[in-house]
Amino acid sequence: MPAVTGLPAPEGTSPDKERRGGLDRVLSFIERAGNALPNPIVLFAGLFVLLAVLSTVLALIGVSVTVPGTDDTRDIGGLLTGEGLRWLLENLIPNFATFPPIGAVLVLMMVVGLAEKTGLLETAMRASLARVPRAVLPYAVAVIASQAHMMSDVGAIVLPPLAALVFKSAGRHPVAGLIGGFACVTAGYAAGFTIGSLDALYVGITQQAASVLPAAEGLHIHVLINYFFTAASSVVLGLLGGFLISRVLEPRLAPYQAAESGQTPREDLTLTPVQRKGLAYTCVVVGLYLAAVLALWLPPGAPLRGEGGAFVPSPVLSGVVPVLFGAFLLAGLTYGFTVKKLTGTEDVVTAMTDSVKNMSGYIVMMFFAAQVIAVFTWSNLGVLLAVKAAALFNAIGVTGFWAIIAFVLLASCLNLVILSGSALWSLVGPVFIPAFMLMGMSPALSQAAFRIGDSATGAITPMNPYLLLILAMVREYEPEARLGTLISRLAIFVVPFLIVWLAILGIFYGLDLPLGPGAHIGVK
Repeated sequence: MPAVTGLPAPEGTSPDKERRGGLDRVLSFIERAGNALPNPIVLFAGLFVLLAVLSTVLALIGVSVTVPGTDDTRDIGGLLTGEGLRWLLENLIPNFATFPPIGAVLVLMMVVGLAEKTGLLETAMRASLARVPRAVLPYAVAVIASQAHMMSDVGAIVLPPLAALVFKSAGRHPVAGLIGGFACVTAGYAAGFTIGSLDALYVGITQQAASVLPAAEGLHIHVLINYFFTAASSVVLGLLGGFLISRVLEPRLAPYQAAESGQTPREDLTLTPVQRKGLAYTCVVVGLYLAAVLALWLPPGAPLRGEGGAFVPSPVLSGVVPVLFGAFLLAGLTYGFTVKKLTGTEDVVTAMTDSVKNMSGYIVMMFFAAQVIAVFTWSNLGVLLAVKAAALFNAIGVTGFWAIIAFVLLASCLNLVILSGSALWSLVGPVFIPAFMLMGMSPALSQAAFRIGDSATGAITPMNPYLLLILAMVREYEPEARLGTLISRLAIFVVPFLIVWLAILGIFYGLDLPLGPGAHIGVK
């Protein structure tokens, strides 16, 4: 990290050890705890070994589990028995090759990466923010930041400095835009009315984890199962984020001396004629494409209607990843060739290839995660743990929405040390999804709850690889800024986002509103 940011390592951010405050000590503890954790790949490999031993011991002593409400009794299968070893040899590769998140995430990353490398995503953000009125600017930044998961981690790198530049141009404090933009990107990361690779990643793990119970056979789990919830959340969180930036964060910053008018980089935000033309062409092409998709889905008797002419389920929902692939591909190609970022097919192939290259670590991690979840399913350990967890919740009186709140708080705490959403969901999903299903709550609800916990505390954990990068950007305006100062400003957003987001989920839960198309609160 020092080579990238020019900053000292985290331990060196507080050189005066004797004067460290309580916040610095807490951050130091969190950092040490996080550093003590192994790489997620090693974590999954160790968990695989643990499951192998545990399943074998339970199998040898004859443990079985009965799914509540059914006559289905299942014996625990031992992975280190003859039967288990035969299963592993025959299924090691299929476990990985058929793991739902793999294909969907890689397919989307190819084209999202293409759109990012051509400059389309940054241009779209510039066009959205450049002419926003000064009073509305914090809210515009927060709303756009709440859609940033569509861009994957690129959003945490591109949007904050752009927000600082826009704030400075409007005569507002650039640090408020910088910190507020980063806070809303991370604390509201899993919200949004846009769809991206994160949605495909989540739903793939959800689908796999839910399959351990027979009740999953009647559920339609697709990439839009949380769409109504995330779309509503992004609007509310955007308004909340704008309020916190404008009324809480910015007033607490030291007065900022704006640069002379000749130095204010307003021109950096203005799109060139070529960029405007590229954006206009892209909007037309993608608009026509989406209109064609809707024309094949909405009219009675349309070929993309579901069985019996139903909207839900339908091929459009189950195949939304290919639909998004087409939209991003057309957008990236149209913009790239218009602004001359792409000059031939070789440039297109290179951009898409580079995007997939960056996913190599994710692919390796998913190999081990796929084996862990497969062992959970085959050995029936997933059912056993789910039944025990559901029984524990009932025994201590934590049921219904209280159980959801407890799960969100647990995920928020774990997110401080396991920042990877795919790693964390792969660890907790196989236990809590079936457990909540046994309590009458759908996988869509479990996934929605996890989205909250996986996002809210991401801005304040030293495990966030972009935190020191943001600190370096802050120091361009405040040379004396320290990590503890940055964390304290980011913490302004954590609790309000957590409370309000839980309240939104509570409204959906209390009114029994669908979380997405065909995705109900309870197991129907």
